[in-house]
Amino acid sequence: MKPDAILETAIYADDLDAAAQFYAEVLGLEEVLRVPGRHVFFGCGPGMLLIFNPGASRVVSADLPVPAHGARGPGHMCFRVPRNRMDRWAEHLAGKGVEIEADFFWPNGARSIYVRDPAGNSIELAEPGLWARPE
Repeated sequence: MKPDAILETAIYADDLDAAAQFYAEVLGLEEVLRVPGRHVFFGCGPGMLLIFNPGASRVVSADLPVPAHGARGPGHMCFRVPRNRMDRWAEHLAGKGVEIEADFFWPNGARSIYVRDPAGNSIELAEPGLWARPE
């Protein structure tokens, strides 16, 4: 037994409004659900990006039995970007005033671009060949 794919990924941000603005306006993701002060969720392809306020996600709600969770400090996530769009992404990020921390090619030839979101999370945009996993 094994899962088919990753359905959702969670990162944490104290300022959900700043995070939501970054993911919507810079990365172009569609906001799907928001509970002010607790979380904001975005669709990305077939998966979901969940952004939680770490303090609020540690509180268990009586009407929703989701176990408490949360993290402090910068996390990491990576978005898959086709090879032929990497240069355009670098230009887009620069045009939005987003500092590129790193832009390099891995030993296998795949390119990665790293930036930080407003919460300090390390956000990577990488070519699918980075992992050469089946679709």
